Amino acid sequence: MSKPATFEYVRGALYGLAAVSIWTSWIVAVRLGIRTSLQPWDIVAIRFSVAGLILLPYLLNKGLAIDRLGWAGLAAIMLGGGAPMVLVSYGGLLFAPAAHAASLYTALIPLYVAILATVVLGEAFTVAKRIGLVLIVTGVLGIVWGAGGTIGSRQNIGHALFIGAGVLWAGYTVAMRKARLGGLHAAAIAAVGSLIAYVPVYAIIFGTGLFNAPWRDLALQAFIHGFLVAVVSLVLYGRAVSILGASNGSAFAALAPAITAILAIPILGEWPVWSDWVAMFLISGGVYIASGAPRSRPDGADSLPASGGLVPANLRNTPVDF
Repeated sequence: MSKPATFEYVRGALYGLAAVSIWTSWIVAVRLGIRTSLQPWDIVAIRFSVAGLILLPYLLNKGLAIDRLGWAGLAAIMLGGGAPMVLVSYGGLLFAPAAHAASLYTALIPLYVAILATVVLGEAFTVAKRIGLVLIVTGVLGIVWGAGGTIGSRQNIGHALFIGAGVLWAGYTVAMRKARLGGLHAAAIAAVGSLIAYVPVYAIIFGTGLFNAPWRDLALQAFIHGFLVAVVSLVLYGRAVSILGASNGSAFAALAPAITAILAIPILGEWPVWSDWVAMFLISGGVYIASGAPRSRPDGADSLPASGGLVPANLRNTPVDF
């Protein structure tokens, strides 16, 4: 493949890595909030109050894109990028540890998306993609096992919630890709929709008790969830999907456990055990293969998988200035 194709892959990969780097922060932030003064449903209200207000002017200008999404696509965007998915994923942390969330939710997103993209978008399940996904799943299960995952325990409630959240997110990804919707546009639909549908219900049930929490806790959650995760990361993720395709772009989500573990060394002083390093090596290799990375031909030219690789320029989303 030509050098421009390699450059485009690098662009898509950087967008994907940047999005996942931000995603690693939400698990730590939720756990911190739960340990201090907040509950998962409080953090969801903070997230969409902030993100919804930020993105409301943009959505009023762009509209709901029903003509491109259809009602089923709109529902997928609302469910997978809005309050339902966030409630399910945050709620899982009440039952299972953060390492399990990073593995069973974030890291397995490529598997969920690849399966759904094959059915809905017709993206080929190539041999390379299968090999990559097998490596990712093997590494993820290794991390869960190493973190004390057990069968028949209370943890399994959290595991089921994490898997459910991943399936909802896969629907969001595929709907966005099918409609060729920009990352910021999709984020705006999900955030403003949740601001309208979730926040009033939350206020009726829980009242104004949220404002009794320390302002520092509120400010931290508002910045991380309301701005970085709900706005910035979704724009970056949308660009990765628009360049690489749905299943290829989502492959970078599998790096979440590795990035989390590496950040924990300087921040928390926590060193991964040997099994974690092996698992992270398998996941990283799987991401490289499953994401459609250029591979060298004998003649020295770069190549990409025959299908599911870079998206033709005329089919990519309109670049979003951010």
